[in-house]
Amino acid sequence: MEFHYHPSDEIRGMESDSLNGKKLVLGVTGSVAIYKAVDLARELIKRSADVYVVMSKDATKLVDPQLFEWATGNKVFTEFSGEVGHVVLSQTCDGMVIAPATANTIAKLAIGVADTSVSLTALNFIGLRKPLVIAPAMHLAMYRAPQISEAISKLRSYGVMILEPQEDDVRAKFPEVDDIALAVEVAVLRGTDLRGVRVLVTAGPTREFLDPVRFLTNASSGRMGIAIAKEAYFRGADVTLIHGPVNRALIPKYVRSLSVTTTTEMLNAVVNELKNKHYDVVILAGAPSDFKFKDVSKMKVDSSIESLEVTLQPTPKIAEEIRKIYNGLVVGFAAETVGGDVNTLRDRAKRKLVERGFNIIVANDVSSSEVGFNSRFNEVLILGSNGFEKFIPKTRKELIAREILDIIKKLLRVNKT
Repeated sequence: MEFHYHPSDEIRGMESDSLNGKKLVLGVTGSVAIYKAVDLARELIKRSADVYVVMSKDATKLVDPQLFEWATGNKVFTEFSGEVGHVVLSQTCDGMVIAPATANTIAKLAIGVADTSVSLTALNFIGLRKPLVIAPAMHLAMYRAPQISEAISKLRSYGVMILEPQEDDVRAKFPEVDDIALAVEVAVLRGTDLRGVRVLVTAGPTREFLDPVRFLTNASSGRMGIAIAKEAYFRGADVTLIHGPVNRALIPKYVRSLSVTTTTEMLNAVVNELKNKHYDVVILAGAPSDFKFKDVSKMKVDSSIESLEVTLQPTPKIAEEIRKIYNGLVVGFAAETVGGDVNTLRDRAKRKLVERGFNIIVANDVSSSEVGFNSRFNEVLILGSNGFEKFIPKTRKELIAREILDIIKKLLRVNKT
């Protein structure tokens, strides 16, 4: 009995099986950010992909190809010579990502120069109209050079997905590994199927202040709404994200975003967007506070007092308010504590679906600490005003975001016919 084992098998599918059965080419060029490409290879494997690495000559001077062979369990391609390896890879693999991509590589691809193994393979993917994702990494001045900007525009016109780098004072840095992996996943599984769709998303909690220091809020991290915004963006949608006080590191810089603090501010931001821009769908994934203090102190309340009585009053319901000015598709969310009782969750979700005028409601039970608030995972029940129902067991919020947008896509198609 023959038995094949490689260390990469230990992490395969650790995140999800979303890329199960998919073969991906990872093109690596001679950037000092090359070490992060190893992390990307492993992240794609964690999502169940088979990864085949192609390295330029300059890349091999920085990192030994054996490192990538160890990371992926597959042969690394450095030179094709008289072989047709680039043809075979482009024909048999489902997509390619170049990360890191140097200015040299980007410029050459834009004019069709194929003088490295990476550019040779990439041009084949472009010619076959197969998914190609590029993650630039270079000095900021070089990234902003008009020649590179023109090259990026040209490649995008060919259908290539080029990610926005992380910028500091001097560098256009390697994008977040998770963002690159998500972009590749979306490119291979969905493409730009939401191109032309305008999406407004809310995310995170709001704060209602008692005094300048203390406030009423909830445990929402904003991860669900942010996941929806990212997924929609990579699928080609025009996205605006309105978020409450969340970890700034979670906010994607490539998505247009507006920051608010209170529920009234979130409502006003949503209303202002709807009055000034057409949106095909509003996704209310945020968790605005349902109550606020009737009396707010301008000075910090003295902590030495023995007792403090406060009066709470309801905040405006964003869904109800926007229905006064917006007749389009609205997706609502409901976080409930039902102790695992799906029937009770369904009943509460159905009631809110009707009361708030939602087309779709996504309900989840936050009784468990393993899903929902401050977790990377969720478990949801999705109901539609048309009688649609779908239960999604515990999985990554990114995958739930994909399911939600798939449902929205179908509804938008029906509404337009």
